[in-house]
Amino acid sequence: MLKTIIKRDGRTAEFHPQKIADAVEKSFQACAAMQDRATAEQIAATVVEKLESGAIEGTPTVEGVQDLVEETLIESGFVQTAKAYILYRAERSRVRDVNSRLIQTLKDITFSKAADSDMKRENANIDADTAMGTMLKYGSESAKQFYEMCVIDPRYAKAHREGDIHIHDMDFYTLTTTCCQIELRKLFKGGFSTGHGVLREPNDISSYAALACIAIQSNQNDQHGGQSVCDFDYGLAVGVRKTFRRLFKKHIAEGIDLLTDIADDRDFAEKTLARIEEETGTIASLEMDADFRAAVVAALVEAGADEATADRIVAYAEKNASRDTDRQTFQAMEALVHNLNTMHSRAGAQTPFSSVNYGMDTSPEGRMVIKNMLLATEEGLGSGETPIFPVQIFRVKEGVNYNPEDPNYDLFKLAMHCSAKRLFPNFSFLDAPFNAQYYKGTPETEIAYMGCRTRVMGNVYDPDREVTPGRGNLSFTSINLPRLAIRAKGDIDLFFDLLDSKLQLVTGQLDERFEIQARKHVYNAPFLMGQGVW
Repeated sequence: MLKTIIKRDGRTAEFHPQKIADAVEKSFQACAAMQDRATAEQIAATVVEKLESGAIEGTPTVEGVQDLVEETLIESGFVQTAKAYILYRAERSRVRDVNSRLIQTLKDITFSKAADSDMKRENANIDADTAMGTMLKYGSESAKQFYEMCVIDPRYAKAHREGDIHIHDMDFYTLTTTCCQIELRKLFKGGFSTGHGVLREPNDISSYAALACIAIQSNQNDQHGGQSVCDFDYGLAVGVRKTFRRLFKKHIAEGIDLLTDIADDRDFAEKTLARIEEETGTIASLEMDADFRAAVVAALVEAGADEATADRIVAYAEKNASRDTDRQTFQAMEALVHNLNTMHSRAGAQTPFSSVNYGMDTSPEGRMVIKNMLLATEEGLGSGETPIFPVQIFRVKEGVNYNPEDPNYDLFKLAMHCSAKRLFPNFSFLDAPFNAQYYKGTPETEIAYMGCRTRVMGNVYDPDREVTPGRGNLSFTSINLPRLAIRAKGDIDLFFDLLDSKLQLVTGQLDERFEIQARKHVYNAPFLMGQGVW
């Protein structure tokens, strides 16, 4: 009388003939065979008879018993049922393999150091030795295996598993898109919401820099890839302009207090400058408008100051507002660099992968942003380390910064000096034919890059909107070209035939992923979609 069976993991367990009958009954149902439970039990009884008559020497294994079940089904004339049983058996084996692989993966994450585990070092800006980093890896690796087993078409999952292709960021397969170019001018105008609270429009370069970091951090939580600011110099120049305006007003009040008998210096400066701004349609700026300056001098004279004193007050305010704005801009850029190398996103386990593009703004405010970003980068972090983030891209263009006579040539030289020491910035050449075809003389048509080397510009669907802001990647998949070359053995025609086949496969896979992404809602990406970043 057969009492025990050896399971796949080597353990000995009690033998239950009804389990054979259960599996056979499911096979009958799978192929729509009109057989009842009694027939399944008869098949099971025949298998038991074979076992007891010595069909398998010693204690039988699960695999051996299943082989006998297939044999008995075929002998009994149930060929289609045998095929269904084989498929059922294969599927059960696949599920076991996945579960076993997942457990081993979780063990590796739990008990290995990042230094000893390729898996835990997979993403350079995640510290997988920390509690949150480990938890992130639990979710990531579990999601990958779930999608491979239950979501992705088996053809694509098999190609990925066997290394013919690599589906990037598979742990986010059903969740979101890859990356985006954030336009700060659009985002900051009127303020924005992070999903946890509404932030007012910033009014100082320090606030602009801080909110730029928050924008990158917030968007990083809505996507699985990197985040890039496409208008860094243009966007933060607005903050410099507001800072100078505020400081000019402050220093005008100081000059009035020190050099005149005008009462209520702050109130006078506030009201007088507001009136002049309204009348002239201009504001105090680094490149001071002559009419605006003359109007301020005239207002001071009218209030009782002599002309020499009025000139002196305005000159004092211009000089000190310019100096203080420059210092505050440097501090803001320094804080931005430090923040982007230390702040966390995604459950507190990852530093946002950030990039910024600059170099083309020739306004005094934009130039001040570029200069101080380069100086802060060259200075490095607290102990002199080279900052990893943000990845910086300096846009180069003749007529703007490439030749000695160009207005931003000094900044191009400073960028090369900084890059020689700190590896950043990288350089993007807008006059290269691949880029020049899109440039229409406006900031939004300037090519912008991301730290992952991606650049989204062409627009087959709407050629009139070939712009950078708000553009990004959906997803991507790599093809294993060296493997195709090895298989082709020097036959170029065969290589391209193999490549065509893989391109068709990957196109299908990306279409499948896009259909899933297209079913998402704005509430799934409250910052990316809800704030109009995409």
